[in-house]
Amino acid sequence: MTDAEGLLAGFPVVVDLPVAWGEMDSMGHVNGVVFIRYFETSRFTYFARLGPSLKGMGTAERGWILASLTCRYRAPVTFPDTVSVGTRVSELGVDRYTMQHRVVSHRLGKVAAEGEVSIVCYNYRLAAKSPLTADDRAAIAVVEGREPPPIGARGAE
Repeated sequence: MTDAEGLLAGFPVVVDLPVAWGEMDSMGHVNGVVFIRYFETSRFTYFARLGPSLKGMGTAERGWILASLTCRYRAPVTFPDTVSVGTRVSELGVDRYTMQHRVVSHRLGKVAAEGEVSIVCYNYRLAAKSPLTADDRAAIAVVEGREPPPIGARGAE
């Protein structure tokens, strides 16, 4: 098992991305906004794995909105390197869920960044939140290999 595999155990979706020279900033390391793009790439790979449950997604009646995002930087990443980005759903609510992201540097052999996003199901026609469907929940459980706990239950563990 590689360092990246061990550090990403429990993340059902992992995407390997090469670090590009142009992702570094004037301080000589990958710019913070690039980590947000790494999260996004892994998150949309996760969404693709949900498959048919996304029926109707992006219509006036159904969409998912990124409601919040946090990123905690742990170690500077530089070119050349490859990062592995893991994504998992850590909590499910009635109309939202929480996803966790972790970026692991292959060169450093450690976590470079961690983040969390809140995704809200939204009905654009009604301009209101809407509940996750049973298909959404079932598809997430398949990708995760388990039903994620309800929002708030993580803190009780």
